[in-house]
Amino acid sequence: MTFDLMEQLPDDWRARLEPLLDPIQTAALSAFVAAEYEEHTVYPPRDDLFNAFRHCPYDKARVLILGQDPYHGPGQAHGLSFSVRPGVRLPPSLRNIYKELATDLDVPVATQGDLTPWADQGVLLLNAVLTVRAGDAGSHANKGWEEFTDAAIRALNDKSDRVVFVLWGAYARKKARLITGVQHTVIESAHPSPLSAKKFFGTKPFSAVNKSLADAGEPQIDWDLSAS
Repeated sequence: MTFDLMEQLPDDWRARLEPLLDPIQTAALSAFVAAEYEEHTVYPPRDDLFNAFRHCPYDKARVLILGQDPYHGPGQAHGLSFSVRPGVRLPPSLRNIYKELATDLDVPVATQGDLTPWADQGVLLLNAVLTVRAGDAGSHANKGWEEFTDAAIRALNDKSDRVVFVLWGAYARKKARLITGVQHTVIESAHPSPLSAKKFFGTKPFSAVNKSLADAGEPQIDWDLSAS
């Protein structure tokens, strides 16, 4: 089975990422991903692989929320960081995100975990690694995805309009080195995982994002998912 990752990307993102990527490395990543889908159960499903880019066109991207690895349980991952499909039990990190959102902006806690409405408003919900074997967390780390998604961060950094980069946890915070544009804002804190949630609670990232967007004359994000 042949599988060209760049051909799966929406055209606008492909045009931005191709100049930033080594074609040999991208071809090797494509071959690896194709073999994994062929030989193993891999999440997210292949058709959902680039949902983050499909729902958040480059020109509309105003916020990045960076995750690390897709969920590796059945039915969870669908191509958006921290998000799960409707009807799927909320993972612990997402429950903590909702708790902080409720405290920060007095938004009702959503009962479902599909973050697509955020993506459709210009929030790029990107994982640093975009695939994972079922039940094997981190199994696709260091296979080339990091260079691919670093290119996406660099492409956002190249935008002249403000982008707010939300980096939760030590892994994501290392990506701050890629963000050099003075027009952008970087919001860093502990990860919402139960292991570090005590340091995450009270950081008020959602109001900080909206303030930064408003200061730049950009529309704020409607974070309320309770009606979706």
